[in-house]
Amino acid sequence: MSDRHVDQVAARVHTIVSDIFRSLDHILASVETCYHASSSFTCADLVAVRPEIFACLSGKRDVVAGAGVIVAPGVLADRRRWLEWWQAPSEQDPTFLDVDLDPESLDFYDYTAAEWFAVPERTRHRHIVGPYVDYGGTDTYMLTFTTPAEVDGRFLGVVGADVRAARFEALLLGVLAAGPAQITLVNGEGRVVATNSPRLPAGSLLLDPGPDRRPLPGLPWSIVTSARDRAISPR
Repeated sequence: MSDRHVDQVAARVHTIVSDIFRSLDHILASVETCYHASSSFTCADLVAVRPEIFACLSGKRDVVAGAGVIVAPGVLADRRRWLEWWQAPSEQDPTFLDVDLDPESLDFYDYTAAEWFAVPERTRHRHIVGPYVDYGGTDTYMLTFTTPAEVDGRFLGVVGADVRAARFEALLLGVLAAGPAQITLVNGEGRVVATNSPRLPAGSLLLDPGPDRRPLPGLPWSIVTSARDRAISPR
């Protein structure tokens, strides 16, 4: 595997990721504007953010399955917790994701414990989680992209997008297939994000990454160029 091909794959990965985060930046800017404009930040203020959320969903309908704002506890004046999260069913208008945010409920959804929320809160940096099976939403493999929302040092929550792992891989197939050998994009746990091998489905755990593992700067992923086709079940 030539360094040139690895460079091409790395560049394509960074382009796709940057494009997704660019859409989130538009939502983030809208959140910050609403926060500054409100004397008492409430759920009603977040309605003004929906056009940017819907624009992200419509502009990237073939890739993004859901997007929105997940508010840190205590930020809103009228709700302790809140998800302004919208999903994009195929060829349908966005639908609001209604989850149980009552801590006393058996079905309580404590999103503050999720990696995609907790890591940006701690680091104040962008984060990517996955691939993982979204059992609570679409039951498909997802990558979750989040970026922290912060105003004057106060953490407001995160802005995020759920990206279909299959579609993310499809965006890479052209450059992946251009090389003569196997090349696989894996996360920090060794799970397959994308590959040109039909024997390594997304989410599989690569058992033998081998020595040729190149980390991607600024991303929690690496490119593996000499692994054997051995993986365990993705579930």
